[in-house]
Amino acid sequence: MTTSSLRSVLTINTQALGANWQQLQAEAPHVPCAAVVKADGYGLGIAPVARALWQAGARFFYVAHFEEALRLRDILPDAEIAVLNGLVAEPRAFLEARLRPVLNSLDQLKAWGALPAPAPANLHLDTGMARLGLDDREQAELLERPDLLQALDRPFLMSHLASAEEPENPSNADQCTQMRSLASALERPVSFANSSGIFLGPDYHFDQLRPGVALYGANPTPNQSNPMRAVVRLDCPILQIRELPSGRPVGYNATWTSERPSRIATIPLGYADGFSRHHSNRGHLYWRGHALPIVGRVSMDLVTIDLSALDPSQGPLPQVGDYLELLGPQQSVDLLAQSAHTIAYDILTSLGARYERRYEAA
Repeated sequence: MTTSSLRSVLTINTQALGANWQQLQAEAPHVPCAAVVKADGYGLGIAPVARALWQAGARFFYVAHFEEALRLRDILPDAEIAVLNGLVAEPRAFLEARLRPVLNSLDQLKAWGALPAPAPANLHLDTGMARLGLDDREQAELLERPDLLQALDRPFLMSHLASAEEPENPSNADQCTQMRSLASALERPVSFANSSGIFLGPDYHFDQLRPGVALYGANPTPNQSNPMRAVVRLDCPILQIRELPSGRPVGYNATWTSERPSRIATIPLGYADGFSRHHSNRGHLYWRGHALPIVGRVSMDLVTIDLSALDPSQGPLPQVGDYLELLGPQQSVDLLAQSAHTIAYDILTSLGARYERRYEAA
């Protein structure tokens, strides 16, 4: 292998993905568990992701965009597919592709009701996010006109928890109470618990679980051990190694300068690969369990790593062509997110197209 062929390798464990769905289903074995596969399967590729989840047992899927749903319909002809962004295409287009919109307003519900017969759809009720869904005024009108629900075939009433990853946050109980009151009044099944919501307990489970990021290995229970299996691994090759004297700046704008003779490795990783500049001078990669700091600015295509702390008496030193771990056993998506002051969702959905992708069922 020559240096010109070296690429970072993103490995996606589809068996772990399926096992995570089964683990979440086991948290509430009598409540069907759906799967959220929006944003190209959280950045991992919707086709292999959806097939792995279907094989594991998932039958109901959520995406954000109508175009995502059309693609997923080609991948999973028999799946139940809902579009979170609502009635973003003509109702007939949903019917023709056997898709269900998540209706986000009374106007959308009334438009769906203009169809000649009831058709599958969900109805989103806002209980605290103030994004999509029927607000308090529309909910009050719906309670006065429950006949509008006759337009929905096999519906779920939906809402979304704003702070489920914070179990002690009182907004969780407030939202749950409002959702339970609406479900009782409207007498329809409910989809409520997201990834972290599943772990808030049976009161939050209702009639359908709706996990997303936990499927992909992120921790749905912050400050506790992660119950999910790791799904992604990202290894980055060394393109070049430099021996620097003390006092030598590295990278754009000289934000890091060697304080001693240093051994610096350059790897093909940058913000064009979805690796944020916020990792500059604070992130780490790993070599055989040893954390190696990123030094200098993350640039478009390259990152520089300080190898100086490695002791040759403790094992072989990395050489050009060797791979360093960015994501894997030493560094989870949650840990990497912390170094950039962001969240695992951001890390996963930012994974770039330039990595060599390998899908492994092991």
